[in-house]
Amino acid sequence: MAILTILEFPDSRLRKVAEPVTAIDDAIRRLADDLLETMYAAPGVGLAATQVNVHRRVVAIDVSEARNQPLVFINPEIEVLDATLCDYDEGCLSVPGFYEKVSRPERIRVRALDRDGQPLVMEPQGLLAVCLQHEVDHLDGKLFVDYLSPLKRQRIRQKLAKSHRATA
Repeated sequence: MAILTILEFPDSRLRKVAEPVTAIDDAIRRLADDLLETMYAAPGVGLAATQVNVHRRVVAIDVSEARNQPLVFINPEIEVLDATLCDYDEGCLSVPGFYEKVSRPERIRVRALDRDGQPLVMEPQGLLAVCLQHEVDHLDGKLFVDYLSPLKRQRIRQKLAKSHRATA
């Protein structure tokens, strides 16, 4: 397993739409394992392959307090079960240091394949539902800052650019 480099906003590669996985092979399982290792090391609760510049529809998540319940979703598809929106403070490993309220449906159904290619259907609520929607957005080239006002998005862009200049 390897810790991968996480792309940061406003990197244009984060806007690329990920391609579906056509076969679950050793390379995809290794990608899933690397995503989990990278996510845990960051530390975060979710990571999409797009965030590490691999444009395949693979997501790793672990929202457990003990960080011992890893989930892998390959080719995830989300269906909204209840359109009632709930606000959550969201952060992102690709937008480090920023947390903003985002409104998302609280109840969803996700259909995907697991790390071994087995069908997976879940109806998560709360944090797992939010995290899944956030990570699937990444696969579609969308970031949580896209839900914010243009002013807030620009402020975040400027602060990250300043931070990058300071560390360069």
